Amino acid sequence: MRITYRILSFTICALVALQAASHAWASAGLGLYIAEGGVVDASAQEGPPPFPEVMGFMIHGMNGMFVIPSLALILLIVSFFAKIPRGVAFAGGVFGLVILQVTLGLFGHGIPLLGFLHGVNALLLFTTALLAGLNASKRRVAAQADAIAAPTAAGAPA
Repeated sequence: MRITYRILSFTICALVALQAASHAWASAGLGLYIAEGGVVDASAQEGPPPFPEVMGFMIHGMNGMFVIPSLALILLIVSFFAKIPRGVAFAGGVFGLVILQVTLGLFGHGIPLLGFLHGVNALLLFTTALLAGLNASKRRVAAQADAIAAPTAAGAPA
């Protein structure tokens, strides 16, 4: 279970990086499309995509609404069985930040300031998932177990 926990944590990190990359790719394509005289309005959503990089927005939406939340929920469930010190807390933090991220992303379309917070929260989410994975590493778990056992052994009568 510890390995599953680590894989899920690091996969979430990779997917958050994919989120940033796909959005940057789509934004660059949108900028080029507009610079070349393209117009973006409601009619751009009908018919074929106006520029190929629009796939970045689709990747960003699907990954952020379905894939990452699913993995975060699975990570939280696995954390209860992995027996990693502070593992449930890290997984709960990842899950909470994912819920906040989805909320900011949805409401950010109507309140642009939330888009700014969406970006900041993505960094917090990446960091928390990274720390969760690092916390579950074999050396870290062994060192924490040794630290717990050391005071007991030192205080025991010879």
